[in-house]
Amino acid sequence: MQDSFSKRKKIRALIIISLLLLLIYAKNLIERSSFKEISRAFSEVYDDRLVVKGYIFDISEKLFTIQELVDHCNIDFDYGDIIEEITRNENEILEIIIDFEKTKLTEQETVYLSDFKKIIINDLNIKSYELLFTDSSGVNITQVKLYDSKISRARKDLEDLSDIQLVEGEKLVGKAKSLINKSQIWAQFEVALLVLILLVLYLLLFKNFSSKDATDQ
Repeated sequence: MQDSFSKRKKIRALIIISLLLLLIYAKNLIERSSFKEISRAFSEVYDDRLVVKGYIFDISEKLFTIQELVDHCNIDFDYGDIIEEITRNENEILEIIIDFEKTKLTEQETVYLSDFKKIIINDLNIKSYELLFTDSSGVNITQVKLYDSKISRARKDLEDLSDIQLVEGEKLVGKAKSLINKSQIWAQFEVALLVLILLVLYLLLFKNFSSKDATDQ
């Protein structure tokens, strides 16, 4: 009778230990998934936010160069090549946009980037130098102002895109921090489970030895 009771206790203890080990295994699977999410979040911060910040900076510089050429601000520039120079900068901007479009875009980014692209392709595609300047009339103030207004709209799109990088970057960092905190909680949970396993083993072995000593006496 005593042996049967002892066996039942051992089986119960083994079941408890098995369940605890399964919980530890499940916890490790969850933690592995969390680390993948953390890695993905930091990868997105770099690939889709920091790199894009660089794209926006390069585009801004080229857009500034286009505005200088349109406004005839650079007195040292040979304006005989102005159309070719504007076209070259626009093509370089469009090449950067191709890389930009390959990143993970939010809905707002898609809207702003699409609007910016249309401005570069349609509104700033200057075919003739006479639209900006003629020997008889000088700088075409009306047309230059029109181009400047388009450039200002393009700059606004860039500013909005830049602001999105900050907001989305903060979201990704916040997500990573949350996952790290959860991992720390899971680590504490694992320690608690290991302590429980040791406690069950200790009680099982201790009581087993105590029972044998009592029987021997």
